[in-house]
Amino acid sequence: MANIRHALNTRRADDFAAWYQEVIGAADMAEESGVRGCMVIKPWGYGIWERMQRLLDDRIKATGHDNVYFPLFIPLGNFEREAEHVDGFAKEMAVVTHHRLISDGEGGLKPDPEAKLEEPLVVRPTSETIFGDAMARWIQSWRDLPLKLNQWANVVRWEMRTRMFLRTSEFLWQEGHTAHEGEAEAREHTMRMLEVYRAFAEDDLALPVFAGEKPEHERFPGADSTWSIEAMMQDGKALQAGTSHYLGTSFAKAAGIKYQDREGGEQLCHTTSWGVSTRMVGGMIMTHGDDDGLRVPPQIAPWQVVILPMLRDNDGDEVVLDYCAKLASMLRQQTAFGDPLRVNLDTRPGKAAQKRWDWVRKGAPLIVEIGGRDVENDKISLLRRDRLWNTENGKPAFRDPSPEEFTESAGAELEAIQTALFEEARERRDDNIRRDLTTFDELRDFYSSKDKYPGWVEMAWSRPTGEALDKVVEQLKSLKLTMRNVPLGDEGASGPCPFTGEPAVERIYIGRAY
Repeated sequence: MANIRHALNTRRADDFAAWYQEVIGAADMAEESGVRGCMVIKPWGYGIWERMQRLLDDRIKATGHDNVYFPLFIPLGNFEREAEHVDGFAKEMAVVTHHRLISDGEGGLKPDPEAKLEEPLVVRPTSETIFGDAMARWIQSWRDLPLKLNQWANVVRWEMRTRMFLRTSEFLWQEGHTAHEGEAEAREHTMRMLEVYRAFAEDDLALPVFAGEKPEHERFPGADSTWSIEAMMQDGKALQAGTSHYLGTSFAKAAGIKYQDREGGEQLCHTTSWGVSTRMVGGMIMTHGDDDGLRVPPQIAPWQVVILPMLRDNDGDEVVLDYCAKLASMLRQQTAFGDPLRVNLDTRPGKAAQKRWDWVRKGAPLIVEIGGRDVENDKISLLRRDRLWNTENGKPAFRDPSPEEFTESAGAELEAIQTALFEEARERRDDNIRRDLTTFDELRDFYSSKDKYPGWVEMAWSRPTGEALDKVVEQLKSLKLTMRNVPLGDEGASGPCPFTGEPAVERIYIGRAY
């Protein structure tokens, strides 16, 4: 195999964390801001998030939800009504205590002691409590149910260790909140939204996930049960990519979300909540990126085809530009995934080769170069980002179809790239799950090996609670491991649980995680 000179300085195999940070910079996705733990999302990164948002919003609305917006500030008293909920978020809350600044007499500013708020305001870490207040006002009888709401917003959770997209003090997300007459309906909706997330991750992001139930200690604070989708990154670590919670009636009781039932009695609503965030962008990077930068699945690529005119600053440039414009127009008449192709004719000044590598690092699915010779031969030079290299000679794997040939095949090729990225990620994930370990000693030995990226383990599990569960959590913590979820469709398990010795009832995924 030929020696290939890749576009990034850092290789995934050498330093995955440094590689991740370099991809974000090289792809011009985001940069650090002047506030610790917060980031500026740049046009290419935000364009990817916009595509995710649009696709997921369509899926959410298809299940009967309406979008709303609630305030960024939540009275502290709202959280104090639900003790378990506030305990779960207390260490991460940012709090506003004053509404005015005054001069400190030394050229700076300080909070005005006379402007202290009567009640502190929490900067939104999640919105169950404030949604609950509204639901209590809006719901009177069974005729008002189910109430299905969704919000696109920003959230603040004061993180100590931050990493762009994956864990930031401020991030973007959607959060859904629903109220139902009974438990069965609410649980069914919890699972329906879990399936929305699974389909979104796999079909739109080409991100293979396991959907399943989180163990008791990993539940959302105050929830009766929590379900998640879990993805494996290229370094073998797990990423919780989305969660769906059945909240029972605890939040309804705290907020007074009641309704008059069909017999005239008063009942508490059963509520749910669920959300995904810009963490999904980080998951996409760590799943599909390579040593040349990002590879964006065509469904979420802001530009699916990028056309680069190779200009020479002479009279022939106009002919090349006209040829490129005609190709762009032809392509925009074609479709992929049921939508018109998104085509960018990049006429910015600069050398074509440099612009090519800019788009390679950004991960545009299809990159087209056209120069004077291509026009003369009625051809184009085409690069497919997921198959960038000719491994025999170590050079970019250009193809040279005619504009008509490319136009006719572009939609199908983009769909093929989407499938190829998913299958590559799924095969890598499945190859890195061990299912033959039966004791804690075997688990410890596996994760103590020299293998840098050991992947996950699926083990028998007795579903312990209380002190027995706490003991298992501490055992796993000593190995820097966490329980991810019990996958849907689990057929149960036989034999003893390797952690408790009790009879196993199911199987659970275990791994290191972000």
